[in-house]
Amino acid sequence: MIEITFRRATPDDAAAIAALRVESWRATYRGVMPDAYLDGMKTEDSTAMWSQVLLADVPSISVFVAMAGDELVGFASGMLLLPAKFELDAELTAIYLKPIAQRGGVGRRLLALVAEAMQKQGAEGLLVWVIADNKPARSFYEELGAELLVEQPFTWDGLDLMEAGYGWRDLPALQAACATKRPSGQ
Repeated sequence: MIEITFRRATPDDAAAIAALRVESWRATYRGVMPDAYLDGMKTEDSTAMWSQVLLADVPSISVFVAMAGDELVGFASGMLLLPAKFELDAELTAIYLKPIAQRGGVGRRLLALVAEAMQKQGAEGLLVWVIADNKPARSFYEELGAELLVEQPFTWDGLDLMEAGYGWRDLPALQAACATKRPSGQ
């Protein structure tokens, strides 16, 4: 078993973060979104966006990576929300894991790091949006005590989809849940 380490992301991580995001979308949303859209996703476009985020070094945005040796196996990002939505003042904007890192606590640890970083910025709650058909992600959030706030239609790159908004109103409680909860079946 390779040890997983966690750290803040740096601009040098942008390409690996982008590749994981594109790979995850293609695997997770095949059958939910059109194949042509998924196949047309460009890692280069996502790399440019993540490079901008990481080079900007904005205190209200936090990005963390999970590493297995030199390989990035997961990442998560969060940001403060101004104004708050659903009375929640921070958002988990991304969390993606390679299959090898799933169901072993890596996602919980990344989520806890984002929650801790947002709390240090003064946030009290955390919002996350998920495509409604992403049942594994929804189960992950629900197992960690997230409250379903809304299901609603939205448009992403011209695609009409349904999204679900979940929230945690107590970041210390979320961090505790991340530290103690175990994945189903383990």
